[in-house]
Formats: sequence, structure tokens, C-alpha cells
Amino acid sequence: MIFRTQIPVKKTQFQIDHHSKVLLFGSCFTESIGNRLDYFKFDNIINPFGILFHPIAIENLITNAINQKKYTEKNLFFHKEQWHCFDAHSRLSNTSKVVLLQQLNSVIKLTNKQINESTHIIITLGTAWVYRFIETDTIVANCHKILQKKFLKELLAVDEIAQSIEAIISLIKSINKKVEIIFTVSPVRHLNDGFTENSLSKAHLISAIHQIVDPINKTHYFASYEIMIDDLRDYRFYKNDMLHPNETAINYIWQQFKNTWINKKSFDLMNEIDAIQKGLSHKPFNVKSEEHQQFLSQLNRKIDAIIQKYPQIKF
Repeated sequence: MIFRTQIPVKKTQFQIDHHSKVLLFGSCFTESIGNRLDYFKFDNIINPFGILFHPIAIENLITNAINQKKYTEKNLFFHKEQWHCFDAHSRLSNTSKVVLLQQLNSVIKLTNKQINESTHIIITLGTAWVYRFIETDTIVANCHKILQKKFLKELLAVDEIAQSIEAIISLIKSINKKVEIIFTVSPVRHLNDGFTENSLSKAHLISAIHQIVDPINKTHYFASYEIMIDDLRDYRFYKNDMLHPNETAINYIWQQFKNTWINKKSFDLMNEIDAIQKGLSHKPFNVKSEEHQQFLSQLNRKIDAIIQKYPQIKF
């Protein structure tokens, strides 16, 4: 299926290749891009603290990672038979307090290491709506299904978002001046907030990002949201929930990202990796047949050839 791209896509000088280290933070759409980087065997880490929807949550994580915060029991709470942390997504929650603390502190160290070493950091902002926990007067990353009456729902102003983005950039650059930072806005529609409220939220995010990003300072904007809303602009590109982009849409946005941010020199290698990935997922009729054994032998030779050139790649 061919579409006519209406969104200007500008190639950048500092593109991603298989020697790059990529760190991704943000909403669930971050994982859609990250999963494709994974598939093509780029060196990347996706959402170490789980999905984070708003800029304050990402700013807090980066602050804690750079300061190497030590999480303790006072940072946790018990709810519905699990231990949780307001700073992290529920995927890190655990029935064991000890395990959760180990995970949080391990991930903080990993995030600190990745911020230091990354060549590219991709940050996808999902919403400008935040929830403030009344008891502590703090904005949380995740409510963990606690009763809504315990929170105040707030819309971050454009200036507040801009300040948070500036803080994120300053924090990262304080330990890694060479990194390229790519901001984007998630095309996932947050209609639980309401149609108007979702549009207002996305507008605040886009306005704030464009106040701050400047390629001269190694900060950039990739138009995920605009490609979805203005280029595809049809419900056939959504999943059945009419909120999340479907595979066709994600692949289309990925192609635009690839054409903008992936170095052309990596395209041939990506094609080789794609062929290997498809081979690895192949299900033979007879696993013991001579034909299948020859197929596996050829596949292993292709894998070995790539690993000789790129030892960091694992299949």
C-alpha cells in the first residue's frame, strides 16, 4: 500500500547505525519504534522504568538516574496484593517488596549507564494530563489503579512542559554532551480524557517541544503524531479500539523514521537481518528433513557472517 507523504521529513546528519547506542523513554508508542530497532538488532534499551506518559515522569526518572537515587521501602506502597512505586509503571510491580526494590535500584544504575553511553535518546510524550497524589502533593508516573478521588487531575501548561523539557535536556547534557535527543508526540489518542481534552493535551506538548528543540543544540523533533493524524488520517489505520495505530500505520511511521534517522549504510545489513529473522521464525513441516537441516546450516552461516562484523549483535 502506497501513501502520499504530506509531512516534511528531513534527513539528519547524525543518524543511527549499528554502532549507535539508543535509549528510549516514554509512552507505549516508544515501544513500537523500539521493537523495530530490536528486530533489526540495533543496540537499544526501551523504557527501563516501563511506560511513562508525561514529561514530568520522564524528567523525574532522568533526575533520579543521574543522581543514582537509592530506592528504599519508604518509596513503595502496598495495594491489591502487590508492592508498587509511583515513579514506575506497573510492569515493575511485584508481590515481593525486596524484589521490587532490587529491580528499581538495578534499573536506576542501568539508566544512568545508558544515559552516559547513548548516542541517541528518543523521548515520546503521550499526554499533558497528570495526576497529583493528594496525600503527598506529588505528580505520579502511574496511579496503579488507586481510587481516583485520591488524586487531582491537572493539565500541564505549555510553559510547564517547556520547562520540564529544558530540564530533561540539561540533565542529559550534563553527563553526555554529544548525544542526539529526539522528541516526538505519541499518535495514540487518549480519549478517556475526552476528545477536546486529548486535542488540547497534544497541542500543549507540540507547542512546548517546538519552543525548545533546536538541531544546532542536538535536539530534534520527529513528527509521529502529525504523520498519523494528517498523513494517514483514516480509521482504517487504527486498531479495533480506534485509539492505537495498527501495524500498517506503525510500519508506515517506522519507514518515515527509518528514512530520517537510520543511516543508509545500515540498510543492506537490515535487509540481511530481516531475512534471518524470517528464517528463524519459519516453522518447517518436518524438522528432521534434510532440506530443513540444509536451511538451518545456511541460516547459521549468515548469522556467523554478521556476528564476525558486528560482535555485539545477538540472535
